[in-house]
Amino acid sequence: MKKLGLLAAGLLALSVAQAAAQDAPRGKRAGDFTVGLGAIGVLPTNGGRVGLIGGTPQASNAASPQLDFTYFFTPNLSANLIAAATRHDLRVSGSALGDLKLGRVWALPPTLTVQYHPLPQSRLSPYVGIGLNATFFYGHGGAMTPPVNRVRVRNTVGVAPNIGLDYEVAPNWLLNFDAKWILMQPDVSVNSGLIGARADVNPFVIGASVRYRF
Repeated sequence: MKKLGLLAAGLLALSVAQAAAQDAPRGKRAGDFTVGLGAIGVLPTNGGRVGLIGGTPQASNAASPQLDFTYFFTPNLSANLIAAATRHDLRVSGSALGDLKLGRVWALPPTLTVQYHPLPQSRLSPYVGIGLNATFFYGHGGAMTPPVNRVRVRNTVGVAPNIGLDYEVAPNWLLNFDAKWILMQPDVSVNSGLIGARADVNPFVIGASVRYRF
């Protein structure tokens, strides 16, 4: 009877261990490649200066779908690339001419980030990183306040501190939450350079996505 009890206890322990193994997260491994699809919000902090007429340049918040790619060199170290495009309304507030509409512009901000994952085997896996951003501005247009008739925002390069969190739903599926602060100060020309400005945009980029791991 005692032997049967020990055998039953052993079988129960084995069953628990097998269940735990099945429920254990797969974790992150060297060579993993993930593709993510989600949405981001781009939230400029706004600031800067405008020559000649004074005031503060501003850009509106925007939201957009986002595609991202991540490759793991080791379980702890990865590289991430994001791709998205957002449209922003531009204005100057508090100038000598009052508040001015500067039309709208599209921004394409690919950002390559190196990320460190301190808990690669955890189901909840946070990370920190630092990235290099290049933002390309295009599609200038929209309504402008006279005497403004032409606005151009120059492309810019900046750094991007990064934090985030992955949650492993299944061995190949992850939920991702990510935040970047892109430090950028693009030059702005108004009326073919008659008025120059430096916009301290420095946006926070907050995103959530579903990722598939290959």
